[in-house]
Amino acid sequence: MTHQVHAFEPPERFVAGTVGPPGERTFFLQARGGGRLVSVALEKVQVSLLAEKLEELLSEAQRRFGVELPEATPTIVGDNDPLDTPVDEEFRVGTLGLAFDVDTATVVIEAIAVGETEAEVELGDVADDEDDDEEPEEPDEDLDRLRVRLTPEATRAFIERARRVVNAGRPPCPLCGQPLDPAGHLCPRHNGYHR
Repeated sequence: MTHQVHAFEPPERFVAGTVGPPGERTFFLQARGGGRLVSVALEKVQVSLLAEKLEELLSEAQRRFGVELPEATPTIVGDNDPLDTPVDEEFRVGTLGLAFDVDTATVVIEAIAVGETEAEVELGDVADDEDDDEEPEEPDEDLDRLRVRLTPEATRAFIERARRVVNAGRPPCPLCGQPLDPAGHLCPRHNGYHR
Protein backbone atom coordinates (compact mmCIF):
# COMPACT_ATOMS: atom_id res chain seq x y z
CA MET A 1 0.00 0.00 0.00
CA THR A 2 1.44 3.35 -0.98
CA HIS A 3 1.32 6.21 1.43
CA GLN A 4 0.78 9.82 0.50
CA VAL A 5 2.54 12.88 1.88
CA HIS A 6 0.51 16.04 1.39
CA ALA A 7 3.18 18.74 1.74
CA PHE A 8 2.38 22.46 1.86
CA GLU A 9 5.62 24.38 2.35
CA PRO A 10 4.14 26.96 2.88
CA PRO A 11 0.36 26.67 2.47
CA GLU A 12 -1.77 29.58 1.24
CA ARG A 13 -4.09 28.80 4.15
CA PHE A 14 -3.81 26.40 7.11
CA VAL A 15 -6.61 26.39 9.68
CA ALA A 16 -8.45 24.32 12.25
CA GLY A 17 -12.20 24.23 11.79
CA THR A 18 -15.35 22.24 12.39
CA VAL A 19 -18.31 20.83 10.53
CA GLY A 20 -21.64 20.25 12.29
CA PRO A 21 -23.59 21.76 15.20
CA PRO A 22 -22.11 22.06 18.74
CA GLY A 23 -22.11 18.67 20.40
CA GLU A 24 -21.82 16.92 17.04
CA ARG A 25 -18.87 18.82 15.58
CA THR A 26 -16.17 17.08 13.60
CA PHE A 27 -12.80 18.81 13.86
CA PHE A 28 -10.51 19.23 10.87
CA LEU A 29 -7.12 20.61 9.97
CA GLN A 30 -7.28 22.02 6.47
CA ALA A 31 -4.44 23.10 4.19
CA ARG A 32 -4.84 24.86 0.85
CA GLY A 33 -2.20 25.74 -1.71
CA GLY A 34 -1.15 25.21 -5.30
CA GLY A 35 -4.69 24.38 -6.36
CA ARG A 36 -4.93 21.58 -3.78
CA LEU A 37 -7.18 21.31 -0.72
CA VAL A 38 -6.50 18.69 1.98
CA SER A 39 -8.69 18.15 5.06
CA VAL A 40 -7.82 15.70 7.83
CA ALA A 41 -10.10 14.83 10.74
CA LEU A 42 -8.98 14.83 14.36
CA GLU A 43 -10.31 15.06 17.90
CA LYS A 44 -11.11 18.29 19.75
CA VAL A 45 -8.47 17.43 22.36
CA GLN A 46 -5.85 17.11 19.59
CA VAL A 47 -6.68 20.61 18.27
CA SER A 48 -6.45 22.04 21.79
CA LEU A 49 -3.17 20.22 22.49
CA LEU A 50 -1.73 21.27 19.13
CA ALA A 51 -2.40 24.96 19.90
CA GLU A 52 -0.84 24.57 23.36
CA LYS A 53 2.27 22.76 22.07
CA LEU A 54 2.75 25.24 19.22
CA GLU A 55 2.72 28.05 21.77
CA GLU A 56 5.41 26.21 23.76
CA LEU A 57 7.40 25.57 20.56
CA LEU A 58 7.39 29.28 19.64
CA SER A 59 8.50 30.24 23.15
CA GLU A 60 11.26 27.64 23.07
CA ALA A 61 12.44 28.84 19.63
CA GLN A 62 12.56 32.40 20.90
CA ARG A 63 14.45 31.38 24.04
CA ARG A 64 16.96 29.03 22.37
CA PHE A 65 17.48 30.61 18.96
CA GLY A 66 16.48 34.24 19.47
CA VAL A 67 13.69 33.97 16.91
CA GLU A 68 11.64 37.17 16.71
CA LEU A 69 8.03 36.31 17.46
CA PRO A 70 4.88 38.27 16.83
CA GLU A 71 3.08 39.31 20.00
CA ALA A 72 -0.09 37.45 20.95
CA THR A 73 -2.60 40.24 20.60
CA PRO A 74 -6.35 39.87 20.58
CA THR A 75 -6.46 42.87 18.21
CA ILE A 76 -5.22 40.73 15.32
CA VAL A 77 -8.26 39.90 13.23
CA GLY A 78 -7.56 36.36 12.23
CA ASP A 79 -9.08 34.06 9.66
CA ASN A 80 -12.66 33.51 10.82
CA ASP A 81 -13.93 32.15 7.51
CA PRO A 82 -15.45 28.67 7.45
CA LEU A 83 -13.50 25.73 6.09
CA ASP A 84 -13.14 25.62 2.31
CA THR A 85 -15.56 23.22 0.66
CA PRO A 86 -15.79 20.44 -0.15
CA VAL A 87 -14.52 19.12 3.20
CA ASP A 88 -13.45 15.62 2.16
CA GLU A 89 -11.65 13.72 4.91
CA GLU A 90 -8.32 12.41 3.58
CA PHE A 91 -7.63 10.49 6.79
CA ARG A 92 -8.07 10.60 10.57
CA VAL A 93 -5.06 11.92 12.50
CA GLY A 94 -3.41 9.57 14.98
CA THR A 95 -0.16 11.41 15.71
CA LEU A 96 0.88 15.04 15.51
CA GLY A 97 4.55 15.93 15.18
CA LEU A 98 6.08 19.37 15.65
CA ALA A 99 9.51 20.74 14.89
CA PHE A 100 11.21 24.10 14.53
CA ASP A 101 13.51 24.42 11.53
CA VAL A 102 16.27 26.80 12.63
CA ASP A 103 17.68 27.32 9.11
CA THR A 104 14.42 28.68 7.70
CA ALA A 105 12.95 29.92 11.03
CA THR A 106 9.76 27.99 10.31
CA VAL A 107 7.50 25.68 12.25
CA VAL A 108 6.88 22.24 10.74
CA ILE A 109 3.62 20.50 11.66
CA GLU A 110 3.03 16.92 10.62
CA ALA A 111 -0.31 15.17 11.02
CA ILE A 112 0.08 11.40 10.59
CA ALA A 113 -2.80 9.04 9.91
CA VAL A 114 -4.02 6.57 12.51
CA GLY A 115 -2.29 3.23 12.04
CA GLU A 116 -4.09 -0.10 12.10
CA THR A 117 -2.84 -0.89 15.59
CA GLU A 118 -2.86 2.56 17.18
CA ALA A 119 -5.63 4.97 17.94
CA GLU A 120 -4.14 6.96 20.78
CA VAL A 121 -3.58 10.69 20.82
CA GLU A 122 0.08 11.55 21.06
CA LEU A 123 2.12 14.59 20.24
CA GLY A 124 5.64 14.45 18.89
CA ASP A 125 8.58 16.03 20.63
CA VAL A 126 9.59 19.62 20.17
CA ALA A 127 12.70 19.24 18.05
CA ASP A 128 15.07 21.51 16.26
CA ASP A 129 16.30 20.45 12.84
CA GLU A 130 19.94 21.54 13.20
CA ASP A 131 21.46 18.43 11.58
CA ASP A 132 20.82 18.53 7.86
CA ASP A 133 22.61 15.20 7.33
CA GLU A 134 20.37 13.27 9.66
CA GLU A 135 16.71 12.81 8.79
CA PRO A 136 14.42 12.66 11.83
CA GLU A 137 13.27 9.15 12.60
CA GLU A 138 10.00 8.66 10.75
CA PRO A 139 7.41 6.68 12.68
CA ASP A 140 5.29 4.45 10.47
CA GLU A 141 6.65 5.38 7.06
CA ASP A 142 3.69 3.64 5.43
CA LEU A 143 1.06 6.03 6.84
CA ASP A 144 -0.45 9.01 5.04
CA ARG A 145 0.59 12.39 6.38
CA LEU A 146 -0.09 16.09 6.02
CA ARG A 147 2.99 18.30 6.40
CA VAL A 148 2.87 22.09 6.60
CA ARG A 149 5.63 24.63 7.10
CA LEU A 150 4.57 27.92 8.70
CA THR A 151 6.24 31.21 9.59
CA PRO A 152 6.04 32.19 13.27
CA GLU A 153 3.37 34.78 12.28
CA ALA A 154 1.26 32.16 10.49
CA THR A 155 1.74 29.80 13.46
CA ARG A 156 0.49 32.48 15.86
CA ALA A 157 -2.59 33.07 13.65
CA PHE A 158 -3.22 29.29 13.58
CA ILE A 159 -3.01 29.10 17.41
CA GLU A 160 -5.46 31.98 17.88
CA ARG A 161 -8.01 30.47 15.49
CA ALA A 162 -7.60 26.93 16.91
CA ARG A 163 -8.37 28.26 20.40
CA ARG A 164 -11.46 30.12 19.15
CA VAL A 165 -12.68 26.98 17.36
CA VAL A 166 -12.19 24.78 20.45
CA ASN A 167 -13.91 27.33 22.72
CA ALA A 168 -16.87 27.82 20.37
CA GLY A 169 -18.48 24.54 21.41
CA ARG A 170 -21.04 23.87 24.10
CA PRO A 171 -20.50 25.75 27.36
CA PRO A 172 -19.09 23.63 30.22
CA CYS A 173 -21.12 22.71 33.29
CA PRO A 174 -19.93 24.94 36.18
CA LEU A 175 -19.89 21.92 38.51
CA CYS A 176 -18.35 19.06 36.54
CA GLY A 177 -16.90 20.74 33.46
CA GLN A 178 -18.66 18.41 31.02
CA PRO A 179 -20.34 20.09 28.02
CA LEU A 180 -23.92 21.22 28.56
CA ASP A 181 -26.56 20.17 26.06
CA PRO A 182 -29.29 22.70 25.23
CA ALA A 183 -31.61 20.62 27.45
CA GLY A 184 -29.07 20.44 30.30
CA HIS A 185 -27.34 17.24 31.35
CA LEU A 186 -27.15 14.67 34.15
CA CYS A 187 -24.34 16.09 36.23
CA PRO A 188 -22.31 13.45 38.09
CA ARG A 189 -21.82 15.98 40.90
CA HIS A 190 -25.60 15.86 41.52
CA ASN A 191 -25.68 12.09 41.57
CA GLY A 192 -28.17 12.15 38.71
CA TYR A 193 -30.66 14.46 40.43
CA HIS A 194 -32.01 17.57 38.70
CA ARG A 195 -32.52 20.73 40.71
